[in-house]
Amino acid sequence: MREAGLGGRSRQKNCKPKNFSVCFSSFAVRFAGLLLTPAIALSAPDHQSPASFKFNFGSGKVAPGYIQVIPTATYTQERGFGFDLGSKVTAVDRGGDDPLRSDFCTSDKPFFFSVALPEGNYFVTVTLGDMGGATTTTIKAESRRLMLEKITTAPGKLATRAFTVNLRTPKIAGDGEVRLKPRELGPPLALDWDDKLTLEFNGARPCVCTLEISKVDDAITLYLAGDSTVTDQPDEPWNSWGQMLPRFFKAGVAVANHAESGESLKSFLGAKRFDKILNTMKTGDYLFIQFGHNDQKDKSPNAGAFTTYKTNLVRFISEARQHGGLPVLVTSMERKAGVTNDTLGDFPAAVRLVAREENVPLIDLHSMSKVLYAALGPSLSKAFQDATHHNNYGSYELAKCIVAGIRANKLGLARFLADDVPPFDPAHPDTVESFDLPASPQSTALKPEGN
Repeated sequence: MREAGLGGRSRQKNCKPKNFSVCFSSFAVRFAGLLLTPAIALSAPDHQSPASFKFNFGSGKVAPGYIQVIPTATYTQERGFGFDLGSKVTAVDRGGDDPLRSDFCTSDKPFFFSVALPEGNYFVTVTLGDMGGATTTTIKAESRRLMLEKITTAPGKLATRAFTVNLRTPKIAGDGEVRLKPRELGPPLALDWDDKLTLEFNGARPCVCTLEISKVDDAITLYLAGDSTVTDQPDEPWNSWGQMLPRFFKAGVAVANHAESGESLKSFLGAKRFDKILNTMKTGDYLFIQFGHNDQKDKSPNAGAFTTYKTNLVRFISEARQHGGLPVLVTSMERKAGVTNDTLGDFPAAVRLVAREENVPLIDLHSMSKVLYAALGPSLSKAFQDATHHNNYGSYELAKCIVAGIRANKLGLARFLADDVPPFDPAHPDTVESFDLPASPQSTALKPEGN
């Protein structure tokens, strides 16, 4: 299938922020001593905050142009940045002449760091490591979006990594706002919808030396529209392929996961979630569309896979294209009971039909999931949290299926896949025993909406 409008956009070629250190060094210098005088406010919540920051973690010397972050720097709206969600950290200073390498912040538990930022895409660079010991760090963003997985450093070595993250708020420019569900409202407002970037540092021994953040306008945004099997599940042990997907991309692609539990195509439209996507979509951005689990329960007159569902799919495709977007259809993965018997009726077939009729790339996750589940055999239950929803392991394997679909369709996104992502065959999944992703501290026994 072709990708209409992809071309060879020059804006994809340089997704790093320009003149970062020059443009914002004066700002950082003015606030380098901020944490020693907490009465000074970095930015009030109603003021326009700077779009870029450079943070030097630890209690040692502060590098020129950087803002020092010490363990007592808790997040407040007045300060505009700091350790968040009850995080307890310690600072270690190894000494030496290089303030960017000699000290860091760490904890024996996962910890969170937030920065007040406007809506948009951000290029994030982090330096990890300890001159005196080994480290292992996994980074998640917002509501448990996996960004970097198990970055390890030997004693005396540091690692610098970068990724691009999307931030959003419910407001729709000139047209109201998204109608959020109770779980998205908090309190406080769910991390995916608030006015700050929140990073979770996790792993056997996470050690953070520096963090640089800069707004970028030329990154590709990969929008996700879907239900509970796609959304950013905020609490362990629930998870989805959508929140695992960012890990598989280099910096330059920001995954904007607008999926939500319990949604169908119809309700996604009614809550203005699609309006929000269109409101921020740029030419050359992608829209992955996966619905079906909740649509098949629609009892409205004339509702069905080849009637209302098909019509709404065509609408999503048409309107995305009108905004310069590149739609991609994804068939819904099967439920646990669907290894040998389809539980989704005609809905996957309807998606395949629309893909052919509208000349849209198709990622057939429904077919791949059946192969994956069969290959798991007795381990199938270890990929699910209930009859429909997955845990970290199951969603990670499904995200690999999505990546395989990106490659098979030869999407332009394929050139942004991370260098450590090998080809994946659903018939040969990773073993449960080999999977080791550190769990986030927040958890719930309450199952997601939808089934």
